[in-house]
Amino acid sequence: MLVVCFGSLFHTMAAQPVSTIASPDGRYVFTFQKTDGQMRYVINFQGREITHGDLGLNIDNHLVEQAMGVPRDSAAIWTADMNLTGSDVVEKDTTWIPLYGEYTMLRDHYHELTLHFIKGKKLESVNMGFEKRKSYLLDIVVRAYDEGVAIRYHFPEATNGLFMHVTDELTSFVFAPGTKAWQEHWAQGPFHETGLTRAEWTDESERPLLLHLADGTWVALGEAALIDYPRGKFRLKADNTLQVSLYDDADLITPYSTPWRVVMAGDKAVDLINNKQLLLNLNEPAKGDFSFVRPGKAFRSDLQGDRIKASIDFAKSMNFQYVELDAGWYGPEMQVASRPTEMIQRWQTTLKDITDYARSRGIGIWLYVNQRALATQLDTILPIYERLGMKGVKFGFVQVGSQGWTTWLHNAVRKCAEHHLMVDIHDEYRPTGVSRTLPNLITQEGIGGNEEMPDARHNTVLPFTRFLCGPADYTPCYFSNRIKNTHAHQLAMAVVYYSPVEFLLWYDKPQMYKGEAELQFWKDVPTTWDDSRCLGGEPGKYIVQARRSSSDWYVGVMNGLEAREVVINTALFLTKGKRYTLHLYTDDPTLKTRTNVRTEQLKVKGGQTLRLKLQPSGGAAMRFTLSR
Repeated sequence: MLVVCFGSLFHTMAAQPVSTIASPDGRYVFTFQKTDGQMRYVINFQGREITHGDLGLNIDNHLVEQAMGVPRDSAAIWTADMNLTGSDVVEKDTTWIPLYGEYTMLRDHYHELTLHFIKGKKLESVNMGFEKRKSYLLDIVVRAYDEGVAIRYHFPEATNGLFMHVTDELTSFVFAPGTKAWQEHWAQGPFHETGLTRAEWTDESERPLLLHLADGTWVALGEAALIDYPRGKFRLKADNTLQVSLYDDADLITPYSTPWRVVMAGDKAVDLINNKQLLLNLNEPAKGDFSFVRPGKAFRSDLQGDRIKASIDFAKSMNFQYVELDAGWYGPEMQVASRPTEMIQRWQTTLKDITDYARSRGIGIWLYVNQRALATQLDTILPIYERLGMKGVKFGFVQVGSQGWTTWLHNAVRKCAEHHLMVDIHDEYRPTGVSRTLPNLITQEGIGGNEEMPDARHNTVLPFTRFLCGPADYTPCYFSNRIKNTHAHQLAMAVVYYSPVEFLLWYDKPQMYKGEAELQFWKDVPTTWDDSRCLGGEPGKYIVQARRSSSDWYVGVMNGLEAREVVINTALFLTKGKRYTLHLYTDDPTLKTRTNVRTEQLKVKGGQTLRLKLQPSGGAAMRFTLSR
């Protein structure tokens, strides 16, 4: 581990506080400016500006400020009259081992600039009983990584107990004319490619937000470490200008740090995918014992008793690790009268019988619980679930957005950890890297997945957008007649789409399986990885994702709406010259089978070039094993 503090060196060399910070490799440069009272910044990437904008907050603390004697102008920006008093610069270079993930080890290497500001004046006594200094302190903290730049606001601990009522965050991002964005209004909706003009842009946009600049640079705007603050989206402030839009106001007690606003850039869209672990690095490490967290594959069961046991047997035969009892097991999920605590009493013998049988087959059980029950019965049901031996809880129809519900949700995840339960949050929740801090939050929805049955364009946009912020429970199907893509396209999802607990065969039933040979791929594929490399692709067109588990490499290829040939250079992931057996699964419409997937075993050498002809909405799945 390397931790270097060189802030004092900068201060001795310059009369003014440091206002620029570069990433360790020098590709990113962040510069702070203050003009006409407004805090501003510029971010350069590889010598060219990618964005600039405003910084600051609006805070409504007028009663406290009146007592302090601080002049108040309701039209003014609250941070406009703050004075820069100093800065600190540090470098940190560490590595850490995730409990699970897309990599065995992650490097956390950054240069950090902290700008210190003060607002107000010193008073020795006021009528409200405050003591000592009566001023507001604010830090702007900037981290420059080789993977991107992150910015947050930090309120140092106040000795006088001052609180903060944040009404607006002023962080904005200005882009050059001609920039295109992949906008999505809500977490489970479709993406729309649009310009950053009032004539084209509508509503707000979810995060992460993918942008393609006129000079060819790819940029993603994201949010990290959202734990107890309102959710931020992006709204169009003016043509070519985006601003963070908070769901509602926030009440803060110092010391307090807001979530990170993240800017990532790349010459190719796949660069963003290969650098997305930045969001995990911006979260705090886990504390406590999370050894109960076990990634794996899951199957959703029918709710009748005999069918549940049949699902357990099927999961075992498919090399899955979990079976889930989904919505409806304790009654209509939208009705207040549906109470899992009462149903548990009725089902207690049945549930114990189910969990005992599952345990004998090496299968764990998950239970679905909707928001109504979570909000009113969480403290009652969790001890029961733990006693019955449940492995996880799927939260349904959660409330998201406000500071209150955000805080409640993460506290609920902590309570689940106390009862050794993993969590899958469904509906509108989007991750911000919090699973580093709370590893039992193992996956979440926040995606337009196979419940919506999207087309191949949508599916090939997702790796460059939604999956930049973390795992997603897409719920891939296989036999459903509603899927709009080929079966090889569906097979590839298990590699392209990352989810440590992956729910496969979502709308499918055990009896639908007729021994299809290609499903061996889903039997073999793991859900967590030792290494991951995105080899190629463009949003909406295609994606090629390679991942390693031990010595085996898996590759998923998903195509968009147009036929294309994809070239795969195995030198990018296989050891050159070594011999491998390639288990290849591709679309073949000429086959007289219901899934039209061809299975082959080929001998290849590391470094060899492979060419795949993909049909519209098609794909391919591959497993490379070392030849003995």
